[in-house]
Amino acid sequence: ACVKEIHRIAKKGCTAVSISENPTKIGLPSIHNAYWEPLWKAVTDTNMVICLHIGGGNPAPHASMESPIEAWISTMPISIVVGAADWLHLEALERYPLKVALSEGSIGWVPYFLERSDFSHQQHKAWTHSRFHGTKPSEVFWKHFMTCFIEDSFGLRNLEFMDENMISYECDYPHSDCVWPEAPERLWETIKHLNDAQIDKITHLNAMRFFNFDPFKHHKKADLTVGALREQAKKDGVDVSLKSYGGATPLEEGEAQRVVTSGDIAKMFKKQSEAA
Repeated sequence: ACVKEIHRIAKKGCTAVSISENPTKIGLPSIHNAYWEPLWKAVTDTNMVICLHIGGGNPAPHASMESPIEAWISTMPISIVVGAADWLHLEALERYPLKVALSEGSIGWVPYFLERSDFSHQQHKAWTHSRFHGTKPSEVFWKHFMTCFIEDSFGLRNLEFMDENMISYECDYPHSDCVWPEAPERLWETIKHLNDAQIDKITHLNAMRFFNFDPFKHHKKADLTVGALREQAKKDGVDVSLKSYGGATPLEEGEAQRVVTSGDIAKMFKKQSEAA
């Protein structure tokens, strides 16, 4: 059914599929099991990108239910490192030109992760029998993995330690990490030190190539600039004013204001789930 669905959406023009980076969390075999061989073939045959989203399998860790929720939120992007390490050692990468996007995972942590991966391989390969066959883990990573960020000034100032062809901006609308409608201004402050070629790659060209999608087939490039889109938004009556739509809150009604914890959020989600 999974393979059939991939071919169905590919025919409709879809170029990416999002899956759990750790299927064992939902009772399925690990990615290292032959069970997934038909998936690897299907995404290769259709030139499909596999998107791994933070928390989409391995839960973002938090110390305890009493931990302030901001501590949890702070580590969410880099929690993708667990899945990234697992997938970097996927045997199928040797046999298929798989394309993997680390959705919402950011980029600042990547240089150290790859430094550590190369070091670990160098120090332990004599007994781990890993499959890199003379290549470095970092080389395999930049061949297969697109890294995606919402806001990462540090990472963008350290492109020399990464592959600028495998980095892509994302805005995460409409989640609370999103800086819409000021996304262009916020992004500009973090990329204005780069040259035009680098900016083009990171803002659109890398994503267009990796995801096999060309928006300029459907629209003139001049119509897709920030200025042009904002003018069109005005004509279409797009409302960019800030609004609160209420909804669930982690603290009980009438409760004195205090630091929201991981436990509060878990309790809120449970209550919503039971109500649903």
